[in-house]
Amino acid sequence: MARQTRGEVIDPAEVQIVHCIERCVRRAYLCGHDPLTGKSFEHRRGWIRQRLEFLASCFAIDCLTFAIMNNHLHLVLRSRPDVVAGLSDEEIARRWLRLFPNRRNDDGSPADPSDADIEMIVGTPKILAQRRRRLSDISWWMRCTAENIARRSNAEDDVTGHFWEGRFKAQILLDEVSVLACAAYVDLNPIRAAMTELLETSEFTGAKERIDDIARLTPASRTYLHDWERASQQQISGWMSPLEIDERDDPTGPDIERSHRRASCKGFLSISLAKYLELVDWTGRQICNGAGASIPADLAPILSRFGLDSCAWCNLIKRYGRVFKRAAGTSESLAQEAKRRGQAWLQAPGNPLTVCAP
Repeated sequence: MARQTRGEVIDPAEVQIVHCIERCVRRAYLCGHDPLTGKSFEHRRGWIRQRLEFLASCFAIDCLTFAIMNNHLHLVLRSRPDVVAGLSDEEIARRWLRLFPNRRNDDGSPADPSDADIEMIVGTPKILAQRRRRLSDISWWMRCTAENIARRSNAEDDVTGHFWEGRFKAQILLDEVSVLACAAYVDLNPIRAAMTELLETSEFTGAKERIDDIARLTPASRTYLHDWERASQQQISGWMSPLEIDERDDPTGPDIERSHRRASCKGFLSISLAKYLELVDWTGRQICNGAGASIPADLAPILSRFGLDSCAWCNLIKRYGRVFKRAAGTSESLAQEAKRRGQAWLQAPGNPLTVCAP
C-alpha cells in the first residue's frame, strides 16, 4: 500500500496534536555554532523563536512546547478548528493579511490592512472558507515558519537554494501519555545533545521559557501558578499554551485568548506546571548523569498512572525517536489510528506504552 499523503493524515478540521520536526539541509549547523568553520549562526535561533511567537498570534493553533537546536527544530502543535470557527469573517481576513500582507511598513512589518483589503477576502466566500481552514492547518504553520527563515538566512549569506532538507516530519500524538512523553523528549533535547546539563540553562526551549516566567515571580507567589498563567502581561511564554488543563478555564466551547498572543488558554496535561517541570528536570539528570536513582515519591504517581516505572520512563525518553515514527501512543491508540488510516499496523518497535491513558 502506498504511503498516505500528509493531507490524509493531518486534518485541519479536527483537533490534533502533532510533533513536527524540521531539519536544516545536510543537517549542517545553519542555526547554531559550526565547530568546523568556527562561524556562529546562533542569532538565527532567535529569529525562529520570534517567528513562532508571531505565528501563535495569527493561527488558530496552540504551541504546546518547542526546542530550537543547532540544525533542527522541534514543535508540538495542536490544531484548533473549534477556535477558528468562532472567529468573525473580518478577524479571519485580518489574521491572514498579517501573515501575507499586501503592503509593509518601512521597517518591514506588516502594514495595517485597508477596508478594501479585508473586503476582498470577506466578500469572496470561497476564498474566505479557504483562509479560515488554513488558519487551523499545521502544515501552513510549518510552511510560514520554514519559508521565512530560509529567505532571511539565504539573504544573510547571499546565496540561493534549500535551507531545510525538505518537508517537515509529522508525528501524531494520540493520547495523554504520548503527549507527556513527547513534550518531555522535546524539552530535554539540549540535554540529550550534551549542549547543557540543566533544564534552566537549555536555551530556546518551551521549558526554559516557562521556568523563566516562574523565576520572575516572588517566592510567595510561586505556588499560585494558575494566577500566574492568567497574568499574560507578565509572561515571556504567554504565547504558548498553558500546560495544565483546568476545567474552570476551559468552559464548553473554545476559550479564545483575550491577549491575542495565542489561540486559546486551554492546557494539554492533567498535571501542574510545577510537577511537569520537576519530572522533566529529574529525567534530565538521570539521562545526563546515567544514574539509576529512584523517582521522588511525589512524582511516582504520575508515571504509575500510565503503567511506567522510573526506569521505563527514562528509557522511553532516551529512545523516543527510535520507538515512535508516524504516530505515538499506547498500543491500543496506535491500533485505532492504524484502522483510521486504513492500515494493518503502525510501527512502534519496543513500545513500552501498553496501557490506555486515562
